Amino acid sequence: MSGNASSTPARGAALVEQRLGYQFAERALFERALTHRSFGADHNERLEFLGDAVLNLAVSRLLFDRFSGSDEGDLTRVRAHLVREDSLHKVALVLGLPDALKLSDGEARGGGATRPSILADAVEALIGAVSIDGGFEAAQALVKRLFGETIMSTTTDNWRKDAKTELQEWLQARHVPVPAYRIVATRGQAHAQTFEVECDVPSLQWRATGVGKSRRAAEQASAQQLLDRIKAGELDVPIRKGHPGA
Repeated sequence: MSGNASSTPARGAALVEQRLGYQFAERALFERALTHRSFGADHNERLEFLGDAVLNLAVSRLLFDRFSGSDEGDLTRVRAHLVREDSLHKVALVLGLPDALKLSDGEARGGGATRPSILADAVEALIGAVSIDGGFEAAQALVKRLFGETIMSTTTDNWRKDAKTELQEWLQARHVPVPAYRIVATRGQAHAQTFEVECDVPSLQWRATGVGKSRRAAEQASAQQLLDRIKAGELDVPIRKGHPGA
C-alpha cells in the first residue's frame, strides 16, 4: 500500500542533505534513496544494492591507507564492523534519517522509521545515490565524512573477531565443515521481533541456540554458545587416524 506524502519527511530530507554535505543535482535520486518499498514502486532497494558495494570499496580504500602494516584478515575484520547494520544505524541517526524516510502508513505506525535494518538500508541507498549523481569520488568523499573519524581513531586491536568468524576459523583449522544456521523461532510484532537461531555443526553433532533482536545477532549468540563450551573444555574435536590434522 502506498504511503501519503507529508511535510515532515520533506523537512527531514532537507536536514539530511545538509548533514550529508552533498547537494544532489538529480533530486529524484535523493527522494528515491529515502523511499522505503512500502511507500511505492519507486523505492530505494536498487540503490541500496549499489550503495552496499560502493561502501565496501570506499571503506576498503580508507582502511588500506590507514592501516598500512595490517594484513588482509585484520582489514577484513575492521571493515565488517564498520559496515554492519548497527554501525550504519548509528550513522542514520546522526543524519536524522528517521524524520526523512517515506514509509507507508502501516509501516510508519509499526515503528519502521526507527527500525535499524530500514535505517541501515537507507544509508546504503544514499551512498548509492551519491555515486550515481556525483560519481565514485563524490561517494568516497561522503564515506570518508561519515566514517573517517571512526577509522582514524581506532586500531585493529579494537575489533576482535566476531563469534561466527572465530568459530568458523576454529573448525576450519581442524578440517571440520563450517556450521549451518537456521531460524527456529520468531517472536513479537514486526517492529520489535526477537529471533531464535540454531547453530549446527552436523559432522560433530554439535548444536546451540541463541536469541537476538535480529537474525544476525541471534546467529552470533548461537555461535558464542558453542565457543564458550569449547573454551570451557566441554567440546573438542576427536583426533582421527589419517585425518589431515592428526
